Amino acid sequence: MSFLKKHWKNILFFAFILLLIIPQTRMPIQVFVQRLVSFSPSERKENEREKLEDYNWNLKQLNGEGVNFSESEGKVAVVNFWATWCPPCVAEMPSFQKLYESYGERVDFYFVTSEKPEKVEAFMKKNDYELPIFLQTYQAPKQLESSVLPTSYLISKSAEIIIDEEGAADWNSAKIRDLLDKLLAE
Repeated sequence: MSFLKKHWKNILFFAFILLLIIPQTRMPIQVFVQRLVSFSPSERKENEREKLEDYNWNLKQLNGEGVNFSESEGKVAVVNFWATWCPPCVAEMPSFQKLYESYGERVDFYFVTSEKPEKVEAFMKKNDYELPIFLQTYQAPKQLESSVLPTSYLISKSAEIIIDEEGAADWNSAKIRDLLDKLLAE
């Protein structure tokens, strides 16, 4: 018993490390930690904003139907690059779902992945998400290219990239909702 009393911190530390090594427990732990450290994404300063030059970008919906991003020209749009295996991506999905439920009729949402449709459908069904998922079939416009997952963009009606966020964020914050309301009113 004295061994346990003396080394309980070390035992706890090694148990935690072991849980991080096991794939079935690693992902939930990483998602939980990501949610704890997620903050509202930051708006770019006006003098640092890029304009999206090209809206011509072909995507596929999960049902196989083709869509062109040009349908969102002149509208407020949110583009999120993500994957089901990415803990930060999974961590921010609940906040995106809540935002989509509130703004889905007024803002164009694009959740873009390169994964197989079956895997994505299973993930969406398991988590009860109803987000508009698109499969990337062609390269994104130059200003929307990123090698980091997740990466999210908020684009104004005038094609300005208002937010360019890498990593998990809380997209359902009052700050983002106020910003969306402002952009929709323009």
